[in-house]
Amino acid sequence: MKIPFLDLKAQFLTIKDEIKNKIDSILESQRFALGPEVEALEREIASFCGVRRAIGVSSGTDALLVSLMALEIKPGDEIITTPFTFFATAGAIARLQARPVFCDIDPITYNLDPEKLALLLQKIRKTRRAIKLKGIIPVHLYGQCADMDQIMALARSYHLFVVEDAAQAIGAEYPSKRGVRKAGSMGIAGIISFYPTKNLGAYGDGGMVLTNQEKLAQKMMKLRVHGERRRYFYEAIGGNFRLDALQAGVLRVKLPYLELWQEKRREVAARYETLFEESGLIERKMVSLPQAVYKNRGLKNYHTYHQFVIRARKRNELQAFLQEKGVETFIFYPRPLHLQKCFAYLGYKEGDFPEAERAAREVLALPIYPELTPEQQVYIVDCIKEFFSQG
Repeated sequence: MKIPFLDLKAQFLTIKDEIKNKIDSILESQRFALGPEVEALEREIASFCGVRRAIGVSSGTDALLVSLMALEIKPGDEIITTPFTFFATAGAIARLQARPVFCDIDPITYNLDPEKLALLLQKIRKTRRAIKLKGIIPVHLYGQCADMDQIMALARSYHLFVVEDAAQAIGAEYPSKRGVRKAGSMGIAGIISFYPTKNLGAYGDGGMVLTNQEKLAQKMMKLRVHGERRRYFYEAIGGNFRLDALQAGVLRVKLPYLELWQEKRREVAARYETLFEESGLIERKMVSLPQAVYKNRGLKNYHTYHQFVIRARKRNELQAFLQEKGVETFIFYPRPLHLQKCFAYLGYKEGDFPEAERAAREVLALPIYPELTPEQQVYIVDCIKEFFSQG
């Protein structure tokens, strides 16, 4: 059996006519950069995510970049983030000649560990570096929110901003002390990616910045068009971070389906859990499953399962075996950022962040999407069981 890691065509076939009609209407309008489609999407995403403003930009990476630019990050400033994430999180910091400061992850959620963050902040407070520290970027990895109450409390204590990297977690809910909040709505800004593989994916690149701060939103809107306030008059040095109307139109067609697709992902995840429990692999400690830590707290969207990531012994050998069996898998991520060559100048070494390093050795993402069938899931788990039965 051949099982792709992600089947975008299966989703497309269910909305094909709506997509074509939307694209035709945009072609008729001849409005391709920003414009009414982008403005409408911004309003709809802001409402969906529970924020006052949403600013459409060219990618999730550029959403991070323009957020930090609007917050006036300067060379030499320092921002704390996780070493176990996609490159863009730390890359956006470094592009502004600021310094990423890494903090280890919680082994259960793979998100920034608040206890380790507290220790790191205490350590920095005692040094001259404290004045350079400006903010924290927690990542809601794989579709589950980081522990934002603790992170926000620490940020307030140390007078730091928080920008949420919600690239993988649109719609994910968090049981905040202030009520149920959605990913990207709790910090001074939050970012979303619309890369085609995301739960809400465009047909190319796209991103969004979320914020409740009107002045910050206005700065970002200016920065995304080279710092232009009115045509050919520039008040800041920005960049070309516009969201295309065609991508916005595609996303507007998809958005009404998102909650249904998220629920189907949770159904797929629950079926995986049952199949793995029945397989005996968990009991034998060959495999451990992702933990939805907010599942029993009255939340509908406690996890969006952008990825279903297991930990496995002999991970690389298992991945090769599954490939032979026709099952496509991915590793998110095989090397933590503090060990990447481009960040060698930061001075980190192997052993500095043991949980991130252990995760990089053990994690394996299995296929998960709304159209994945029970029969396909049975086959995947049977293949994993066969691998471990061979010793």
